[in-house]
Amino acid sequence: MATALAAGMANKCERELEFSVYSPRVASIKKLADVCGPKGKVTAATSAQAVVDECEVVFLAVKPQLLEAALEGVSFESKSLVISIVGGADMFRLRRIVGHNRIVRAMPNTPCLIGMAASAYAVDEDVSDEDAALVEEFFGAVGTIVSVQDESLIDSVTGVSGSGPAYVYTFIEAMIDGGVLVGLKRETARELAIQTVIGAAAMMKETGKHPGELRDQVTSPGGTTITALKALEETGMRDAVMSAVLVCTERAKEL
Repeated sequence: MATALAAGMANKCERELEFSVYSPRVASIKKLADVCGPKGKVTAATSAQAVVDECEVVFLAVKPQLLEAALEGVSFESKSLVISIVGGADMFRLRRIVGHNRIVRAMPNTPCLIGMAASAYAVDEDVSDEDAALVEEFFGAVGTIVSVQDESLIDSVTGVSGSGPAYVYTFIEAMIDGGVLVGLKRETARELAIQTVIGAAAMMKETGKHPGELRDQVTSPGGTTITALKALEETGMRDAVMSAVLVCTERAKEL
């Protein structure tokens, strides 16, 4: 996620960005440097403390269960703006680790790599309007960014959009397999399925219409589409998706 976000920012932000990165895995830093390309200058820091000391904005991007260990002994005395994309790490936990309240909790998703992310963020009490504007610039450069007032809702964002690409990929894969089942070549089914999802999402966004209304426009009485929709309802697709969002949100809270 950190690699996707940094690469997207490097290639989409108007300002020139420099990244100081610390990771015990040298290969991860090299990968980040490769995907950022010439527009994002990436330097390997000697420690997490060096990143905090050198940077105006500090991104926290580690697995939730490794957060405390990754920042053990690190002092945030400079009170740099801290932006956490650590899933499930609430503001109380982040304050305890960072030691100040100039913290932003954000949740992007992997399409930020191509400038099509869906991201949301919440701010702590010492985050200024200028800080919030910078957050919107960074995440807005890689897609859509929305603000939520209650930071606990970032876990809900994780359930919808943070993990959402995986749901969509699974749906597309099932469409492709279905196409193969009824006789299409796999590459043909793949192209049709991908474009169908892109087109349907774009139409919903551009028209602003309710998905049910747009669905009804495709569904004629006694036709093929209503027969397919009946099969989806019988197999529990709607309930499965809602359950996925619910359990993902709950898991984020557990972490």
